[in-house]
Amino acid sequence: MKLLLLAGWVLLNSLGPAAQEKPADQNEPGPTLHVYADLVQMPTLVLGQNRNRIEPRIDERRFSISVDSGPWFRVTHVRPQGDDPISLSILLDPSAVDLMPNLNREIAGLVPNLLTPRDRVSLYGLACNLTRSLNDARADSARLLAHVDALVTPWMALRGREPRCTQQPVRLWDALGFVAKQMEDLPGRRVILVISDGHDKGSVRTWNEVRAYAQVVSIAVFGIIRAQVLGSSVTAPMPARNDAYPFLSICELSGGMLMPTVPKLMERTLQRFMTMLRERYILEFPRPSNSTRGEHGVEIRIADGDNYHVRATGVSALLPDDSVLNDPMTVPSDPSRAPEQGKRRVLTRPK
Repeated sequence: MKLLLLAGWVLLNSLGPAAQEKPADQNEPGPTLHVYADLVQMPTLVLGQNRNRIEPRIDERRFSISVDSGPWFRVTHVRPQGDDPISLSILLDPSAVDLMPNLNREIAGLVPNLLTPRDRVSLYGLACNLTRSLNDARADSARLLAHVDALVTPWMALRGREPRCTQQPVRLWDALGFVAKQMEDLPGRRVILVISDGHDKGSVRTWNEVRAYAQVVSIAVFGIIRAQVLGSSVTAPMPARNDAYPFLSICELSGGMLMPTVPKLMERTLQRFMTMLRERYILEFPRPSNSTRGEHGVEIRIADGDNYHVRATGVSALLPDDSVLNDPMTVPSDPSRAPEQGKRRVLTRPK
């Protein structure tokens, strides 16, 4: 798949010959070695053809990447995300209130096995206005129980009727864009979970602007929507073409997933969401040997994995300063140990 890679990266500085040859003086401080990490980490969701877990885990030697259609390069290392700290924002939309009768207990129940005290949680409610009831707080079961309940209880009282707004209400894409902006500088693996019917009703922002921004700031968006039940099967109310359903596109193009469910399966769906996060693959590789500023597309290939569902989260970093690159004491990286950027650039974003 292709995704956004705004990249920059690093070099290793060491002592120049003159500094190495100079005898040490007891009264002078020792020489300093400046190290710049030359590594990109890309969280990547890999599922089976039916969106099921893959067991055993895929061997890291099967992963390769191509930057802007350049030569394929086998990644340096692959590891599970595991207990890496997560910055999670949860956006609740009353359009999906029928999924929320027990949501306070279900979200609180993620702590401590799937959400740990190392993780940070923000909580937003979207009604007439966008309300933030929890801001980058340590994951705590009692706190989540109380704050989710405070948001959902008034909506349950309306019995599915939309609240009467005295001013222009905040819409889904605008709310999602605002939440992403608030997360831009948060540490850890940044993730937004949206529980909604997935339909916008007149935002100023377009869905594609929200999608592009989520990629730029390395946020994976996951969505939970009400499913249709056909016999014993649970299916999402999606049209045949993915590009006709913007919410699906925001999720999948940002490295997340859209998960249909029904009220009785809501707890299991939340647990599955967190398990997928913990089981993501972190692909590690050096910056391209000929990297340039701007947006770059990355393709991920898994040997013998044609039926895999692969979704990666965009990454970005600063390019090395020219003064570092031109410093004679800078040790240049070995191009043979890094991917080579191709010439096929990211297309202009559709409107």
